[in-house]
Amino acid sequence: MTIESRGSDLVALHYAPELLQVVNVWDVVSATAVAALPETRALATASHSIAATFGYEDGENIPLDLHLDMIARIVSAVDVPVSADLEAGYGDAGETIRRAIGVGVVGANLEDQMKPLDESLASVEAAVKAAQAEGIEFALNARTDAFLRAGDTPAEEVLAEAIARGRAYLDAGATCVFVPGLLDEPTVTQLVEALGKQRISVIGVPGSLAPKTFEELGVARISYGPWTQRVALTALQDAATTLYAGGALPEGTRPLN
Repeated sequence: MTIESRGSDLVALHYAPELLQVVNVWDVVSATAVAALPETRALATASHSIAATFGYEDGENIPLDLHLDMIARIVSAVDVPVSADLEAGYGDAGETIRRAIGVGVVGANLEDQMKPLDESLASVEAAVKAAQAEGIEFALNARTDAFLRAGDTPAEEVLAEAIARGRAYLDAGATCVFVPGLLDEPTVTQLVEALGKQRISVIGVPGSLAPKTFEELGVARISYGPWTQRVALTALQDAATTLYAGGALPEGTRPLN
């Protein structure tokens, strides 16, 4: 599959009425384990998880070269489109997107960190232009941290800010607006009404709405961020606890590596 076809496939998956579920991965073995499932239509990397793999804190602390090297290994190991979490673009969103495309990435998360809107919008515009210059369709998941960084701001103001930023990012060419946070059904409904069906991306966290509900509300995509790695690490730590207590490896453990 060419990068051009991967790009067009990933964009189409975002615009389809069926919810796109992307299970976040962080290395080759996690990627191949998930990609082997017939339900997997695309993968997404998790920046938090890749950083943790190498002992770095989240937040662009892992060197970009190292981050992109792992992403490149993941892309090369699977046959489905890969979207990369590129945080806030490492100071140059256009160049970072260009380099990501160079290793086969056909979509990306780009977060605004609630920087001034003109600055955040410039990053989205640079990312869109970089993808256009490379001649591929690219699923840009422009993330607003309005809910994550809301603090004591009244809920209606947070929602209004998320919508204003989302409209600006979509107008600049983003495929979707990623609104992470523990969102209830009325909030998701208002976001979809304001920004359109198949234009909102969410994160699944403990306590989130069911994927089927997100689909019925018109959400385009759900991903799981660092939580998939936490599931794996929880299983590992629980298994170690059992072994230390004199138990055995869990029944049904499969040789996936």
